[in-house]
Amino acid sequence: MEVTEFGKIKRAKPKHRAEVSMQTGFPSPATHYLERTIDLSEVLVKNKEATFFVRIGGSAWEDLGILKNDVLIIDRSLEFVRGKIALVVKDGAFEVMKFPTPQEKEKMDSEAFELWGVITYVIHSL
Repeated sequence: MEVTEFGKIKRAKPKHRAEVSMQTGFPSPATHYLERTIDLSEVLVKNKEATFFVRIGGSAWEDLGILKNDVLIIDRSLEFVRGKIALVVKDGAFEVMKFPTPQEKEKMDSEAFELWGVITYVIHSL
């Protein structure tokens, strides 16, 4: 047996469409149960191999809209650009930071940090 191609097997993407009863007469009230459920991973994750979920344990980043027990969706394949929030490694610990303004950048040049990933979504309960 000879193998000529390598790669991941991709699952066919299901098409979301409302199903309609094909019966005659009064339609079943349970017709809406035939619709596919919404998969949040399918909607919120762009690059599955580079995406991670992190739950926040403290309230240090409330000024950025990130509360205790929120779940962050982090994409490691994205660039850190102005207006984005990222997870960085600073002094051996994870921190959340917003892309710095020019004034903040001057102050931060002396502080070393490593970009771990860009936060694409914050999920929190109301």
